[in-house]
Amino acid sequence: MTPPETNRPSQLLRLLGVGFGVAVTIGGTIGTGILRRPGTIAQELGQPSLALLVWALVGVYALIGSLQVIELGTMIPKAGAWYVFARRAFGDYVGFLIGISSWLGSIAAMAFGAAVMGEYIALLVPGLSAYIKVMAIGILLAFTAFHLIGVRLASRAQEVMSFIKALGLLAFVVICFAYTPDEPLQFSGDNSIPIEGSLLVGILAALQSVFYTYDGWHTAAYFTEEDINPNKNLPRSMMIGVLLIIGIYLLVNLALFHVLPIEQLAKSKLPAADAVQVLFGPASAKVVTLLLMISIMGIINAQIMFNPRVLFAISRDGLFAKLFTRVNTGGTPAPAMFLTVAMSILMIVTGTYSKLSDVASFFFVLCYAAAFASLIRLRKTAPELPRPVRAWGYPVTTWLMLVASLAFLVGVIYSDLYSSAYAVGFIVLSYPLFLLVKRLNRS
Repeated sequence: MTPPETNRPSQLLRLLGVGFGVAVTIGGTIGTGILRRPGTIAQELGQPSLALLVWALVGVYALIGSLQVIELGTMIPKAGAWYVFARRAFGDYVGFLIGISSWLGSIAAMAFGAAVMGEYIALLVPGLSAYIKVMAIGILLAFTAFHLIGVRLASRAQEVMSFIKALGLLAFVVICFAYTPDEPLQFSGDNSIPIEGSLLVGILAALQSVFYTYDGWHTAAYFTEEDINPNKNLPRSMMIGVLLIIGIYLLVNLALFHVLPIEQLAKSKLPAADAVQVLFGPASAKVVTLLLMISIMGIINAQIMFNPRVLFAISRDGLFAKLFTRVNTGGTPAPAMFLTVAMSILMIVTGTYSKLSDVASFFFVLCYAAAFASLIRLRKTAPELPRPVRAWGYPVTTWLMLVASLAFLVGVIYSDLYSSAYAVGFIVLSYPLFLLVKRLNRS
């Protein structure tokens, strides 16, 4: 039997556990959205009770979605998540489409995160404002060098960053609730502001905004191949992680409503900074900037871990270049990581990351829908596969999640037709690209 930490050139190391799973779920999900979006949501809905309801509803979506992914992840414990599920259920081409879509979407998100972090550094050190792109590229290169050391150190870093992030947000909540406002928070209809347009449009827009802040709830599923016991650890990691995220999101919203009147919250572009300024004065806003930077670092660390594993998995199945199946002695798929980071840097240099991150929203929701459809299909076509954990409420919950994901996908297309057209164009081009890759691999 091969020792758990001895790897061959195309073999990942099996050394991760529950602690990392929870950390990468939190680190891959909680970003700047929870500190920025509450103001937008308040403006769209006009009532604290409705805003909290929307945050809770999307949290339930993530929770039920996790229950579906747990069955898939323990049934097929391989690196790649969405790609692996779609390929096993629908064949090579659909797997290729979902895998490349997931990979490209996360590349754009990683480039966007690095650029935003560069902007926050410039806020703290104004003299660096002319070097935002250079700093963003430097951040990605520094993470790349760090991850070359190996998975063990990278996983520990993820645990530390996620712990600091969660602790910082909970400290923010406690400090906010220690404040006594002039007018206590009320959830009655009197505590509301007028909204633009119809309430239904506002609810749909708010659901879509909150939906993106929860993206990442599935991150632990990318690492089942490296988990020492995925049958036990994946359910624990995803459930604990998602429940903590829901709790943090609701508490942060309650804290903001406690400190800021809804009129002020609805006008705020960065509510957390405004709340801290109410408590401690203008100079204290830098504390929130530091918290935002830690949040972004946690997400970049998670992305630079899981996204190369998608490319690794696609290549291992003969759907991309064999070079990207190489794994270094530390357990890092180094060539796949180099290409992933290089693509992100290219987006930063060309300034295309912002637009491509809009296109990525389409890809992310498409991956969700493909996963739920994969579960339904595999229940029928592959009943012999081991299922250590079965999705709660199947088939009702699974079909409900599939319909909800397709509805979100329609919402993404409707809200941004221009970006969605690019995504659809990629889907059209993906089939000839798939055929080309297959032909090159055969030759």
